Amino acid sequence: MEVYFTIDKTAVAEFKDRGSKFLAYVFPVKTPEAVKDCLMEVKKEHPKATHHCYAYRLGTDGLQFRANDDGEPSGSAGKPILGQIDSKQLTDVLIVVVRYFGGTLLGVPGLINAYKMSAAMVLQLVPAVQKNIESKYHLTFDYTIMNDVMIVVKQNNCTVLAQELQLFCTMDIGVPRANEELCLLRLRDIHGLEIKTLK
Repeated sequence: MEVYFTIDKTAVAEFKDRGSKFLAYVFPVKTPEAVKDCLMEVKKEHPKATHHCYAYRLGTDGLQFRANDDGEPSGSAGKPILGQIDSKQLTDVLIVVVRYFGGTLLGVPGLINAYKMSAAMVLQLVPAVQKNIESKYHLTFDYTIMNDVMIVVKQNNCTVLAQELQLFCTMDIGVPRANEELCLLRLRDIHGLEIKTLK
């Protein structure tokens, strides 16, 4: 079974070091647009913070990622945050750490430790969840064969991502890779059903 690990809850944790306060927020995210929305939310809530550093990893292949230092010394904030996401082998996760400066300089090693600890603390508050890696398909069919379609969808543990059920129906489904071949064979056996691959 092809699986990946992610989170399905948001959380916030606080870490203090020599007067500086670090607030770490974690979000489940699927797209770069969702990342932007969450960042805007945090920045709106903390407009007076000196830094809003963040890191994220997206996609079941984990190839979409970013680590941002937001004005902190290079590599002292985003990379330690991303390191915590990677140490738990998570994807579709964004961590934003907000820093309020407390007057004492922490130095680069101190900053690295503070951002790492903040990210580690917030990840302890959200359990990792295992999800199946799915391929996505768009189905088009007549309402009269709805039962046949739903039987195959349910028996193969498919996820219904979107549906419009009228006289003429459309449905987007996620098929677990482990039973993709069998599921597609069974769907193709249903007369009058059109299947398209979604990206």
